[in-house]
Formats: sequence, C-alpha cells, structure tokens
Amino acid sequence: MPNPLAIDCHAHICTEETMNLLNKAAPKVGSALKEIEKDVYEWTVAGTPYRPLPRGGFDIEQRLKDMKTSEVDMQVLSNTPQTFLYNHDAGMTTTTSQIQNDQIAKHVKDHPRSFYGIATLPMQAPKAAADELERSISKLGLKGMQIGSNINGKNLDDPEFEPVWQVANQHAAFCMIHPANVAGIDRLRNYYLNNLIGNPLDTTIAAASLVFGGVIERFPKIKFYMVHGGGFTPYQAGRWQHGWHVRPEPQKYLKVPPAETIRTFYWDTILHGQPALKFLVDEFGASHVMLGSDYPYDMGTFECARQVKALPVNDVDKATILNGMAQKLLAGVN
Repeated sequence: MPNPLAIDCHAHICTEETMNLLNKAAPKVGSALKEIEKDVYEWTVAGTPYRPLPRGGFDIEQRLKDMKTSEVDMQVLSNTPQTFLYNHDAGMTTTTSQIQNDQIAKHVKDHPRSFYGIATLPMQAPKAAADELERSISKLGLKGMQIGSNINGKNLDDPEFEPVWQVANQHAAFCMIHPANVAGIDRLRNYYLNNLIGNPLDTTIAAASLVFGGVIERFPKIKFYMVHGGGFTPYQAGRWQHGWHVRPEPQKYLKVPPAETIRTFYWDTILHGQPALKFLVDEFGASHVMLGSDYPYDMGTFECARQVKALPVNDVDKATILNGMAQKLLAGVN
C-alpha cells in the first residue's frame, strides 16, 4: 500500500515569539533560553530550568525539518507542560493560556498542512478554563485541549472540574492527559525516576480517577488520549476489573465493571519497545492507538512513525495508528 500519512498527536511547542509574549504579559513566567551546545538549550520557566531543549522546541523551521526526517507529516501542537502554570495566580494563567492558544492557532493557520492544534487551560480556575476551552474551539478552531494528570494535587474526578468536562463533552473534544506534578516525587528524585516512573504513574492515577470517578460515564463524548502508552493502565486493567468485583470502594461511582470504560481510552505509541506496543494494539485494537512522539523531548522518539511501520500487524492497522483515528477525532466525528 502507499506510504500512509503520519499524524503525530503528542508534540509540544513554545516558540520564541510565544516566550516573548508570555514574558511581556506575565513577567513572573520569566521564560529564557541559554544555549548549552549547538542547537541545544537550557530553558528556564518561572524560575525552574529544564534541559535539554532542542531548537525544534521553539523554532518552527527546525521542527518541520525534524518532522520530515522522522517521516511525520503532521503534528497536533500542544503547549509544553512547563507552561501549564497551575500553581500560579489563576488570572495570570488565564492570560498565559490565551496567549499560547492564540499562538498555536496562528501556527495552524500558517502551516495548515503540517499542524492541528489543541488548547491549554487555566485548570486551577475551572470556570475560566471552561470559557477558554469554548473560545479555543469555537473561535480559534482548536480541536480540544491538553491538561495535566492532576491539578495541584487534585485528581481529575474532583467535582470542581465538571464545567470543563461539560464544554468538552458538548464539542466531543479531543483531550490529551499529560503527566505533571507527579505523585511520590520525594521517592523519585534519583536516577531520573521522576520521569521514568513518575510520568507513567501519574497518567495511571489520572486514568483510574476518570474511570472509577465516573467522569467517562457522565461525559461519554470526550476523547481521552492517554500518553506514554497509557502509563500502567493497559497492563493492569485486569487488576482493576478484579478489584471492582471483589471490593465495594471501586463501585462507589462506577456501577458497571471497568473493562469497557477502560476501552474508551485512546493510547499513544510512546513505549520504546515493540512487544509492549504490539500488546497495546492486540489488546485494544488499532483504532484506539494513535501515533505520538513527545517531540521535542529526549524521553520521546524521532522514530515513532517508523516504529509503527515496523510493527508485525497488517497494513490497514498501521495506517489506522498512523492517521486513521487522528483524522476522525480531530475532525470532530463521533
């Protein structure tokens, strides 16, 4: 079959122009770049340094070159997790969210054959977040949102987030859940465990909260996209199922066994190993696995499209993972 279109649904961006706009509107963000080697930078946001940030993280022309090298045709642009800024004043985060969403919409307009876009929201202020989601979808043409796996320690089934879910459900929005402020950080400080274990762990907590908190049952049109292969969720789903049957606690808000609710999730492909990715496809079907790279970070991969093309599955399934569900969901088709 012809080489299928590849749509990378997990790719972050914060251009230099966006950084400058953020600094002007919200000086506390304090975004600054320092080159540490050729085309590799340390990026400081709100006083916290992050390294390494490759040039493609903030330079669109470099990004387009990297996409071509990676055999990726399109990216779904989302903000960088460093700019969630949930632990800052809600008014400031509302402003920084609006700036980033306007900028992402601008990138899509400038490069319509290369980019889709999703919004970031001031989730610590759910009413403002719901309003910004409505604006981002209705006025900017963005396809949904990226939110953290918890909001300042509050799990995603907290009732205060209902206004956001209501707007997202109304639009059948795409919702990427990305780890942030991970649990157990005091035990994960060595060996980069905060990312190696912390990120998939917090994704798993988010998934469990959405399932057992009944969020998915109440808002069935939202398309929840769980990154990093869904954390530990797909591989411990049987344990959740067993627990629901033998314990009363998991049944508090979820009145049916969790297996089918878990199957409503969409998972990205960032597992860094063919056996695990093959299991994900075999267990949940190609229609619930969507290409992701975590561009431009070092725990992502430039090989995402080639990894899917190398999977021992049929060509139809490969095309579905590479672009089929992405095109359907991002077009707003239920």
